[in-house]
Amino acid sequence: MQQDGDRYLAWADNSLSGPVEVQLDFTHSNNIAGNPSLPANATVDARGSAVVAVLSAQDPTRGGDFELTMRSVPGDPRARARNVEYLLPLQQQQFRIDQGYGGHFSHTEPEHRYAIDFAADIGTPVLAARDGVVMQVESDFDKAGLNLEKFGDRANFVRILHDDGTMALYAHLKADNGVIVRVGQRVRAGQQIGLSGNTGFSTGPHLHFAVQINRGMRLESIPVRINGPQGPLRLSGGTR
Repeated sequence: MQQDGDRYLAWADNSLSGPVEVQLDFTHSNNIAGNPSLPANATVDARGSAVVAVLSAQDPTRGGDFELTMRSVPGDPRARARNVEYLLPLQQQQFRIDQGYGGHFSHTEPEHRYAIDFAADIGTPVLAARDGVVMQVESDFDKAGLNLEKFGDRANFVRILHDDGTMALYAHLKADNGVIVRVGQRVRAGQQIGLSGNTGFSTGPHLHFAVQINRGMRLESIPVRINGPQGPLRLSGGTR
């Protein structure tokens, strides 16, 4: 928040190496209005900043006060997915899919509906399924469990931004050196980016892989074509 005379500039800063969409809204407002009106959305470029709204008194002769909240979602809502083929994100010839599209255990929400859970021993090399830029990483977690409230957002992961604005999520990576790429690094399809593990909300060691797109302040996963060792994978729904 930056004061500029009798008005306030509400800035959003983006620390990721890819765009984010933010939404600014009042939680409390007394004689204060926003331009544009709140809630207001803005897309902030990678490592950039943007003014989301300018706040000022509706009646300059009276005082006022306000409180704000801001939400953010990775990705540019203007992105449009291209129909491309992805590589298998694991360095192994044989594999098992523990949970596929629409799996009842944890693939019921839009951001995970088209995710794939590959069974993989801890320490299995994880490969980039497509060229891109490392947008975001998390590597600080070392525990797993089935308490969603406790472990739901505590998985180690790598998020890679593709040139069409879609993003690949590689999650539940190994504790201790399970992430081997850095934010901002450009990677090629087939390049190792980490080691599979068992962190966060998880029943056991596996790689959670999903391609996501920002649909306007919400992430949605999308179906993809993956080429495996024996040709294209048949990605049926449910849990195996």
